[in-house]
Amino acid sequence: MQLNWPLMEDNITKIDIDHLINFLKKMPRLTQSENVKLFEQEWSQWLGVRHSVFINSGASANLITMAAIKELFGGGEIIVPPLTWVSDIASVIQNGFSPVFADINPKTLSMDTDEILSKITENTRAVFMTHVQGFNGLSDKLLQVLKEKNIPLIEDVCESHGATFRGNKLGSYGLVSNFSFYFAHHMSTIEGGMVCTNDSDLYEMFRMLRSHGMVRESENNEIRETYVRKHPDLSPDFIFAFPAYNVRNTEIGAVLGRNQLKRLDENNRKRSRNFELFLENLDSTKYRTDFDLEGSCNYAFNLVLKKPDTEFRDLLEAAMRDARIEFRRGSSGGGNQIRQPYLKGIVPDKAWEQYPRTEHIHFFGYYIGNYPTLTPERILALCGFLNAIE
Repeated sequence: MQLNWPLMEDNITKIDIDHLINFLKKMPRLTQSENVKLFEQEWSQWLGVRHSVFINSGASANLITMAAIKELFGGGEIIVPPLTWVSDIASVIQNGFSPVFADINPKTLSMDTDEILSKITENTRAVFMTHVQGFNGLSDKLLQVLKEKNIPLIEDVCESHGATFRGNKLGSYGLVSNFSFYFAHHMSTIEGGMVCTNDSDLYEMFRMLRSHGMVRESENNEIRETYVRKHPDLSPDFIFAFPAYNVRNTEIGAVLGRNQLKRLDENNRKRSRNFELFLENLDSTKYRTDFDLEGSCNYAFNLVLKKPDTEFRDLLEAAMRDARIEFRRGSSGGGNQIRQPYLKGIVPDKAWEQYPRTEHIHFFGYYIGNYPTLTPERILALCGFLNAIE
């Protein structure tokens, strides 16, 4: 039996391509211009924040976010999850911070609130929360303690567009939030990302960090004039406030993003119904089905073995490969990041053993594609296939 199930299907549609072709026929400027600005405004309105900055990837969003946190608060520790994408932790290290890990909540795959709070010290500069694959990682307790301790929350929402907490979208709670528009995510600009904030000063900093640190990128006249007064020996067009990057995106990405945003909410509703149907029909004696779906919006079917059974795992993987079901073991980012070579010498040897919940996902957790074009019949066939594996 072959189910032919890719990780993502039709995420950039013919409608998107036709819309892009019509735009290109006008022979427009293709570097960052009017559509980028409009996409940023429309995204901010959709998310419920004041400011957004469109860049070339979610990884770049992480990078300039951590660069800004370093500018504002200096060095120290950033609390991060061991179950996340590499760029979250890499951006922490690249900006000179020490990553401090907190284990996950099995029902959300995001960092557990009590685990986070147990890791806070006087050196904590931020909590970098990854909302994993559409699940909400926030809690009232976490937000209250961070507010009391004046510790900024950074939200990685790269995998969770449209997911909510207390009725508000994830990405509207933190000092900064980051999104990715990679092909396999809820919506796509081919490659792309967004940095979002309600802080106007941070917004101006992100605009400069996006484009070589150039002061002329700031929309604030006072900021630009202050730099010009302080540096009369420099051309006003070429004052670089930060040792920054070029992580700009293009008009092509913005045109795709603006078109995709129009149907994001409806596609998200379809994905949520798909995931509920998947969990309702999955064998709960073999697989975990008790995820916390409050506010969730999942672009993946999370398949987690209930027990750490390597023999059953190997049978499952072989069966999925034979049926041409594309999957990723370890779920978000390939499992426990602490096991990865880039952290050798940064974390103690075998430190991964201290994170048993993440370790279970590392060896016995998967994700399978969930996309709006799926029919109930296909989902039921997938569940029947998975349930029949012995």
